[in-house]
Amino acid sequence: MTAETVISLAENGVWVVFLVAGPLLVVALVLGFGVAIFQATTQIQEQTLAFIPKILGVLGCLVLFGPWMLSQLVNFTYQIFSNLHEFIG
Repeated sequence: MTAETVISLAENGVWVVFLVAGPLLVVALVLGFGVAIFQATTQIQEQTLAFIPKILGVLGCLVLFGPWMLSQLVNFTYQIFSNLHEFIG
């Protein structure tokens, strides 16, 4: 296995991680920013107010994007396993 192959596999792995984690992180970021603005304007500094909307938003996003995320992971794993004979030899 050459260095180019290893770098290509690592690059594809990083892209799959970005694709799979991206929607969840964006939703958590947007909701966290919205809650922070709400807390700053109303001066309510309750700790649970910051976490509950993010948890519910990420859970909803996971329900919506879960099948797509799973298909991306399965596709990447299938590509690795189907080309395994090229990596070992």
